[in-house]
Amino acid sequence: MKTFFALCVTTVMLMAGSVWAADEVPAKAAMCVGCHGVNGNSSMPGTPSLAAQNARYIYLQLRDFQEGRRENPMMSPMVAGMSRAEMQELANYFSKQKLTSKNFKADPDKAKLGQAKADETLCAMCHLGEFVGQNEIPKVAGQNFDYVVKTLKDFKAKNRTNDAGNMTSVASTLSEQDIENLGHYIAGLN
Repeated sequence: MKTFFALCVTTVMLMAGSVWAADEVPAKAAMCVGCHGVNGNSSMPGTPSLAAQNARYIYLQLRDFQEGRRENPMMSPMVAGMSRAEMQELANYFSKQKLTSKNFKADPDKAKLGQAKADETLCAMCHLGEFVGQNEIPKVAGQNFDYVVKTLKDFKAKNRTNDAGNMTSVASTLSEQDIENLGHYIAGLN
């Protein structure tokens, strides 16, 4: 009888744990998984991982998509009807997830040149050491290589301008090779 009772208690606890864990995932997070991956770890090359990203940054980007300061054919419609509370809930959730390794193999020579360019352009002033970001400045360490390159090119071409001009200004000084080197350096940080 004690074994049966212990089994019942264990089963109930496991079921309750599953329900509680599921309750912690915001309902809107399910629509993010298709592109941004499970727990915000994207496996799509041109799509950012949201896991371990700064909550304030995620929230501001969602708001920028909603208000038209940033455009994307997938994101803009996704956030159109979202409340600020839902955006904040998503931001808080993804910021608490663990960023997993992308298994990116950075070219050591390009990464070294990327680090030198990052030092020269004072990237760590905003993104901090190890590129962990702060507040509305994103964590870029360990992002997908293709996403880092695309983002820098978008800022350089002024296709993305929701940055108060800081990234646009820095990116305008970068060559195509600088961007590739920075991609190797940043994506290789874990």
